[in-house]
Amino acid sequence: MTGIVLFAIALVCLFLGYSVAFTFAGVSLIVGTIVLGADLFAFMPYRIMSIMENTILMAVPMFIFMGIVLQKTGLAERLLESAAKLFGGIAGGVAISTIVVGALLAASTGVVGASVVAMGVISLPVMLKNNYHQPTATGVICASGTLGQIIPPSIILIILGDVMGVPVGDLFRAAALPGMLLVAAYIIYILILGKIKPEFVPPLVVTENKRELLVQALKDIVPPLVLILTVLGSIFAGIATPTESASIGAVGAVILSILYGTFSFSKMHEVSKETVKVTSMVFAVLIGATAFSMVFSYSGSEYLIEEFFMELPGGKWTFIALAMLAILILGFFIDFIEIAFLVVPILLPVAIALDVNLVWFAILISMNLQTSFLTPPFGFSLFYLKGVAPKYLKTITIYKGVIPFILIQIMVLLLVLFFPEKLIIS
Repeated sequence: MTGIVLFAIALVCLFLGYSVAFTFAGVSLIVGTIVLGADLFAFMPYRIMSIMENTILMAVPMFIFMGIVLQKTGLAERLLESAAKLFGGIAGGVAISTIVVGALLAASTGVVGASVVAMGVISLPVMLKNNYHQPTATGVICASGTLGQIIPPSIILIILGDVMGVPVGDLFRAAALPGMLLVAAYIIYILILGKIKPEFVPPLVVTENKRELLVQALKDIVPPLVLILTVLGSIFAGIATPTESASIGAVGAVILSILYGTFSFSKMHEVSKETVKVTSMVFAVLIGATAFSMVFSYSGSEYLIEEFFMELPGGKWTFIALAMLAILILGFFIDFIEIAFLVVPILLPVAIALDVNLVWFAILISMNLQTSFLTPPFGFSLFYLKGVAPKYLKTITIYKGVIPFILIQIMVLLLVLFFPEKLIIS
């Protein structure tokens, strides 16, 4: 009963708009003190110290730093502009370039908000100026921006690896094929749309010489691509841990900004402040969620949850279905970080008891959260884009635009659900 009260009060406070980190910590402190006594929180310093000493979580600020450097120094903008001109001559070319660059940004930032905002500022005006169908243009940006949830080095995969006790490298390898399949499905959809409704995704008029375009595109695309492949390749090959690779990525992004002539100490100061803000938010939520999970666990609620799921007919498939539904619905209202720290620890003991493959379960959670980012009316990506879109672009237009991409995501999620042996690299 204590766990239900704790969870309900926390959700109500989140829906009312209170700070996530302080909601978790405050509700846990009040309920825990009343029900279990203040002595329970004598363990908190040890838990906080274990977070501070966690080498896996050290990768989070470095990957965030790497992505913000690419965004703030204009490297992401160059990448998108070159790709748009390269693919622009075919129907849907700008949309395809947005998807490709969205995948590359996902592999360099792992942060959904940064990708959606960057492409909303750079790519959306180009598509609208070129008379793209407005819902399609907005849908492409929202969908490609959320690829950061599944394509390594996704921040959510790093957090899930820590919460679930699964090697992050294993999660990165497992996410590679589903991520590429999703990118391919998006591109195929745009190509088909270009054949059926060419007026929705008209080709871009390119006046530059094709050879010059190719040379410029190689200059803008290849170096960031090499950096991303180096970072991920070192993890997949077992040469470096995700934390070590994150440090390579951070330094590599700075070196690229120097080579492109966009480096400045004022920009690095801005990047560092932004990194500290995002990282502080993540770790503040983690500390609050640690207090929450401690009270939830010591109240005996996790055993009640486990007993409830174990008694349901259908075994692990019923559990998977209910877990995915709960995460999808919660994803409309609260961020992926809160879900990872709040909901996953509750579901984890049940998954272990039912002998669910944790790597597969983590990939399903990640893809499910990606879908919830897009789903109206509360998908976070929709509001990220609305914040930078022209004022005449209505919210309902964005809602219409994401529907085909939600269906594509559900299709890929079902493929991962039913054919894990073919799509999950162990």
